[in-house]
Amino acid sequence: MRLMQQDNKLSFIVKKGTNKVELKKEIESVFSVKIESINIINRMDGDKVAIVKLNRENNAMDLATQLGLI
Repeated sequence: MRLMQQDNKLSFIVKKGTNKVELKKEIESVFSVKIESINIINRMDGDKVAIVKLNRENNAMDLATQLGLI
């Protein structure tokens, strides 16, 4: 919740072969948002997590509500 409220970020679990460029294009086209930056984390359990910071015009809380996360 803090990431969404204070930093305007969302996290996604992505497939192992996904890179930042592919991910940015996909998220921007599917959700009609602009992305400022993406950080990828490979966790010890084998999952790959992308932390996506949205542009100022797009609100992470609004997108999370649309996705049914909140």
